[in-house]
Amino acid sequence: MERWVLNFNGRHGSTGLAVVDGALTGAASDGSTFTARLPFEERYAGLPDAAGFAAAMEPPGDWGVLLVRKGGFAVARLAGERIVGSKVGQRHVQGRTKAGGQSQQRFARRRDNQARQAYEAAGDHAARILGGLAGPLVAGGDHTAVDEVLSDPRLRALHVVDPWLPVPDPRRSVLEAAVEDAQAVRVEVVNA
Repeated sequence: MERWVLNFNGRHGSTGLAVVDGALTGAASDGSTFTARLPFEERYAGLPDAAGFAAAMEPPGDWGVLLVRKGGFAVARLAGERIVGSKVGQRHVQGRTKAGGQSQQRFARRRDNQARQAYEAAGDHAARILGGLAGPLVAGGDHTAVDEVLSDPRLRALHVVDPWLPVPDPRRSVLEAAVEDAQAVRVEVVNA
């Protein structure tokens, strides 16, 4: 973050920093601005400097990631930056068919049943790994699928925070990338 602010200063001219609404902001002499927000919806309350902001970027001591798409899921519990429990799984969910009439209805019912079973399996693993989670949960994938999994009574106490992670079908590598993305600072730049 410190290097990023120095580079912004070099590209746009003298930059004044401030803390506004829990974010580090910068306004350059050429009129360009930036707003940097901490991950996990944390609010920054330190001095308006990049070093202090960078020091506040520590992940919580207990947090989680839940990624769900139709037919696949990934769940992880973390202590700081370290994964302490995880599970990645897949369930077959039949794709759409061009058949018409009763066949189309039969395939739609089969797809719905397969998806429901996949969400139940994801919910079971999420409850086992994330049970008693004290910190935030970062979610991603298909909104409907995640909502289905989080409707499990064992998971209703979880606190989902931004950002929403758009991910492909969850695999181990996708989960690891999502963990990194969840810890990233979000910076919005407006160039003059």
